[in-house]
Amino acid sequence: MQLKDAVGRFGEAIAARFLVDSGYQLLDRNWRCARGEIDIIASYGRTLVFCEVKTRSSLAFGTPAEAVGRVKAQRLRKLSLQWLGENPGGWEAIRFDVISVLRRPGAPAQLHHLQAAF
Repeated sequence: MQLKDAVGRFGEAIAARFLVDSGYQLLDRNWRCARGEIDIIASYGRTLVFCEVKTRSSLAFGTPAEAVGRVKAQRLRKLSLQWLGENPGGWEAIRFDVISVLRRPGAPAQLHHLQAAF
């Protein structure tokens, strides 16, 4: 496993634990199809939440959340439609969140949850 993959898995595990501890129910993790992947799909009450997790080990290239641009947001919207087609439900709302995890060597991880990021 490459270092960037290990950092990503670390961030996703922290994000999933944070969501569960915050009262979310995890519905799917690392859901994949031919067009891409959604990191975490969760529910919070009657709200369906599609979560993109970005993890970095430094701020040299900006914050982790800054890596989720217009193109990534559009891809996640399209992927969410496919997931919804395969998993119909009576959701009252749908939301797209970004969870930023900063993991600097020798320091505890910092997590920032951006609700309704796009």
